[in-house]
Amino acid sequence: MARLTSHKKRKPSSRRWLERQINDPYVTRSKAEGMRSRAAYKLLEIDEKYGLLKQGLRVVDLGAAPGGWSQVAAKRVQSSDEAPRVVAIDYLEMDALAGVAFLQKDFLDEDAPDALKAALGGHKADLVLSDMAAPTTGHKPTDHLRIVALVETAAAFADEVLAPGGAFLAKVFRGGTEHTLLAELKKSYSKVVHVKPPASRSDSPETYLLATGFRGQPDEA
Repeated sequence: MARLTSHKKRKPSSRRWLERQINDPYVTRSKAEGMRSRAAYKLLEIDEKYGLLKQGLRVVDLGAAPGGWSQVAAKRVQSSDEAPRVVAIDYLEMDALAGVAFLQKDFLDEDAPDALKAALGGHKADLVLSDMAAPTTGHKPTDHLRIVALVETAAAFADEVLAPGGAFLAKVFRGGTEHTLLAELKKSYSKVVHVKPPASRSDSPETYLLATGFRGQPDEA
């Protein structure tokens, strides 16, 4: 295992994070393969197992920057600049990606659903992705509540923009309070499962909720 040799003073937590990055095979692989982030491999592994990203599907990536998931999605659904089938949304800046339409805005903005549909040529999405995480406080119960609230908001957004039969994939942290979220998702989707891809570090409470078979809004039934 490589260790930092610099004498520059760092907090123990910062030192541990840097050493983990240096020794992380997914970080090395992402650099070698030109991926925007190591998180790209989480989506690749989930897709290998569940076959979410089929050619021609329309995909929305919430909180997309720096673009690792959008990069994977665009390639797998064979999106193009002329007819983008992947829309990335983030209030942060993001460098352009081939086949990805980028909206620099908060997905909570009132006009976000309409802007998204316009970017997809007037169509609804087949898959909504969210690898977002709320800012942490260091207090685990508070941080867990924040991420669950964020996922609930993302799920509500997905309800507005998904076509019937669509799917929703979102990051959560296990902590015992996501039962209400699961119950709500089961009302809207035919199947909901937890997914822990190999690229998600084993010592992390991070996991993913995958909801498939969106039943559609009441007026679409």
